[in-house]
Amino acid sequence: MNDPLYRKLMRQIHGLAARCVLRLVNDGLKMQAVQVGLLDGETGDNMERFQNYGHTSVPLPGAEGVALFLGADRAHGVIIAMDDRRYRLGGLAGGEVALYSIDDQEPAGHRIVLKRGGVIEVRGDIIDLRAATRLHLSAPEVEIHADTRREMDVAGYGEALNFEDGVWRTDTYTTGANFAPAVEHGIQPPEVD
Repeated sequence: MNDPLYRKLMRQIHGLAARCVLRLVNDGLKMQAVQVGLLDGETGDNMERFQNYGHTSVPLPGAEGVALFLGADRAHGVIIAMDDRRYRLGGLAGGEVALYSIDDQEPAGHRIVLKRGGVIEVRGDIIDLRAATRLHLSAPEVEIHADTRREMDVAGYGEALNFEDGVWRTDTYTTGANFAPAVEHGIQPPEVD
């Protein structure tokens, strides 16, 4: 059709959404802002990146996304989705969900996976669980495995079990003082309610 109004309308419809490539992220705002590269060398600057409530991330330059231009106004774009094929965790079974980062590429992995069959897999180099009031573990079976060290303390008074040169050594201690190896100092196991 040769109608100028029709051609303008079609250009606006075609310009409502576009693929984009991330260049910069400003995570210091209430709503994360990004700079992206669009088609034909166009730059989208200070575009708000909408994320799902309860989850936030800072993708790396080169991540790909979908930009929407509200009211077909190229000056008012928002990013509604962003992914990075270079780091995406693959190989999940249908229905599984994962939280991962760039560090998942390391040999130990770095992820939380809600797997089929009620299994939750947590991997990382260091996993630090902290609770302000109580950390409660409860199950019919609890297994704790360590290759070289296991340590427990209450207010700095505790016990360390170390495996060195093929020998297990038990040290009991208070904060700032170590007692002789393999000498028990009356530490009782914790009470479980």
